[in-house]
Amino acid sequence: MLLLATAALAGCGEPYSDGPRVGYQPPVAAPQPFRPADVPPARGANKVTILVPLTGGYAELGQALLHAAQLALPEGATPTLDARDTAGTPEGAAAAAREAIAAGTGLILGPLTSAETAAVAPVAREAGVAVLAFTNASAQAQPGVWPLGITPGQQVRRLMLAAQAQSKGRAAALLPDNDLGHAMSDALVLAASTLGLPAPEIRLHAAGMGAINSAARDLSGYGSRRGPIDAQIKAARATNTPEGRKRAQELARSPIPPPPFDTLLLADGGEALAEIATVLPYYDVDHGAVQVIGPLQWANPGSGSGNMQGAWYAAPDPAGRSALEQDYAAKFGGRPSPIADLAFDAASVARLLAGQGGFSIGALTRPGGFTGVDGWFTLLPDGEVRRGLSVFRIERGGATMVEPAPGPGS
Repeated sequence: MLLLATAALAGCGEPYSDGPRVGYQPPVAAPQPFRPADVPPARGANKVTILVPLTGGYAELGQALLHAAQLALPEGATPTLDARDTAGTPEGAAAAAREAIAAGTGLILGPLTSAETAAVAPVAREAGVAVLAFTNASAQAQPGVWPLGITPGQQVRRLMLAAQAQSKGRAAALLPDNDLGHAMSDALVLAASTLGLPAPEIRLHAAGMGAINSAARDLSGYGSRRGPIDAQIKAARATNTPEGRKRAQELARSPIPPPPFDTLLLADGGEALAEIATVLPYYDVDHGAVQVIGPLQWANPGSGSGNMQGAWYAAPDPAGRSALEQDYAAKFGGRPSPIADLAFDAASVARLLAGQGGFSIGALTRPGGFTGVDGWFTLLPDGEVRRGLSVFRIERGGATMVEPAPGPGS
């Protein structure tokens, strides 16, 4: 696949909807400050290294990542692609990074997980070698280290922008009390603050219907919304007159006020999501008045997202991934795992920049960014990755795009 001079990378994207993949990765110890230097062209322009688990529990996924990178950097291309096995462990990743740096690599692609990235970062920092990691743990972002995985922060910000465009922005969240729930909670607080929206109300729930029911009732303010109507019904019945009984019947049919939010963030899947889908109507959280938003995992029907018809999630545009799929199938057989997109994009960035002088921090953080399999992305100097994601609405039998991905600089 040829790279265009405009910095567009061949291929386009698809939500992480099927195949083996690594889900949300909780952060490990906070990274140390990274003070990168420009990589000297003599060192950096001719060789890059991909760090992937070729043995161990993630070996199959590691092989798919390597294959995708080889499509972007086939044999004979510049730079050459050096593959090293991490065995899926932090110790293995750090050792592989040291070997790669000793062999003269100018850019590291990978590793896969948050823990491996944390182990590789100080090794790369000391050598002044940049890292395009495949984790989606934004806690690992730092100058010189960019997590390329689609993060909770990227998803929630995109969804809140879409809600704001619909004149909605009073957000609340009902989230599982786990790593993903906490990450989505933090992302919502940050998105509301940066977009100038009211501070969100957030409730974390434990497992089980009882905990979900209690959190949903509390979050929805059901008691204060329903209480005045119930009091009027009680008073009308207490008159013990035909007029009072009629009035009580009329009041029983009257709608209660809407909840104190118009956007609701969820992050559950499976049985828990089915339970939430049952509880919300009971507490008069009307999908017409409240826009439900959720994680990228909802792109997979196996997540149980069909219980949330009308809800939104943010994901890459799937329209043009066929080229990558066809090339992958022709060379390696089968269909590439969605996370393999990250390896293809990282290797494509390497090929593009090698032809333009090397992998300096300035080149990697070019203002226009890059367009890859999962859409456009920009590497910021502090390690943050900005992404353009589309917004999809869950419908019976599938999902429909309701907002296309914004362009670079949006």
